[in-house]
Amino acid sequence: MQYFNAFIGALMGTVDWTWKSIIFQVPWYTNYFWGLIVISLVVWGLEIVFPWRKNQHIFRKDFWLDAFYMFFNFFLFAIAIAGFYAILEVFFASINVKISSLALIDVKSIPMWGQLLIFFIILDFVQWITHVLLHRFEFLWNFHKVHHSVEEMGFAAHLRYHWMENILYKPLKTFGVMILGGFEPEQAYIVHFVAITIGHLNHANLNLSYGPLKYIFNNPRMHIWHHAYDLPQAKRYGVNFGISLSLWDYLFRTNFIPHDGRDIRIGFPGVEEFPKTFLDQNKYGFRKERKIKQSEANTQA
Repeated sequence: MQYFNAFIGALMGTVDWTWKSIIFQVPWYTNYFWGLIVISLVVWGLEIVFPWRKNQHIFRKDFWLDAFYMFFNFFLFAIAIAGFYAILEVFFASINVKISSLALIDVKSIPMWGQLLIFFIILDFVQWITHVLLHRFEFLWNFHKVHHSVEEMGFAAHLRYHWMENILYKPLKTFGVMILGGFEPEQAYIVHFVAITIGHLNHANLNLSYGPLKYIFNNPRMHIWHHAYDLPQAKRYGVNFGISLSLWDYLFRTNFIPHDGRDIRIGFPGVEEFPKTFLDQNKYGFRKERKIKQSEANTQA
């Protein structure tokens, strides 16, 4: 009964918070629903005014599919999964495992800007590692193909991904917080909004590289190569895995930008046969027999 109550409580709490966000009953700076919409409209507006690929339509291929993915992954799935993580919290509490006992870094004594910076860097590094795993292991890659099935890049492609990725990302991001003793800064909403903005810009139809800052922050000219259809054999498992920061790719030598990449083909070998609808794409990773040949599936871009 304790687990059931925790599940229902977390589920209803997430539903309530989402609804209150929609009707403006939460502080504006923590309103992820409208925050996502505002950021999306701003970046989309930049795409329209300053398009990198000028022949790409404003409503590019799969624009509305990606828009649906944005809201499904950011809100609907979050509601569905909230209860399961509440059960895990109750379980750890029942065996007297305290998150604070796993802390490797004590950040509570440093200034808030430093707390936010450490929080941002650790979470981004954990996500970088997770992203590498999604490309390196075939079982995970079959789910990650949903994100790489984008054939025309735009801001909304940022949140086109299989819901199974949340199953992997969420625990590892939680682990990142555990390293900080279970500490999440009160102003963490700043980090989350910054990450959303950078992610949107990375996928946008914009010619941005940020000058010398390209070695720190991910950008469209770098990220387009992560989605490249054709890569050298030595890079067959992918390149440029950075989420918000490009720093990790330069440190671990997974960076690859042979030229600006504006007009390169994106996707992966076999993307032509990949399912085109939301339901079929989300069933793909669970299928034992897939239409795309195994030899093609091993060439991951």
